[in-house]
Amino acid sequence: MARVKRGVTSHAKHKVVLSRAKGYRGRNSKNIRQARERVEHGLQYAYRDRRKKKSSFRSLWIQRINAGVREYGLTYSRFVNGLEKAGIEMDRKVLAGLAASEPKAFAIVVQKVKAALA
Repeated sequence: MARVKRGVTSHAKHKVVLSRAKGYRGRNSKNIRQARERVEHGLQYAYRDRRKKKSSFRSLWIQRINAGVREYGLTYSRFVNGLEKAGIEMDRKVLAGLAASEPKAFAIVVQKVKAALA
């Protein structure tokens, strides 16, 4: 059986890892062992935080809605309860956008919710 030299394959694999490690500090972008470890951790963090981002945005939307409805004498939980009773099906992202950029439209929604709660 012929001898197989693996230099080309190793070099290609190393090149992929080192290109992903570009911008890391010190040895972490130059040394293949360090770079591989940092890249693997980076990919793990990215995977975890893609999911975490969804919950952090949801909590941000809830805070914005809560701040918006407090001006009208409601709390967030009473507001959401009123939304259900009024039959308004808007998600938190849209409601937060209304509260931040369209206060008149948000006021109309709040009035309908208050009417449903009364």
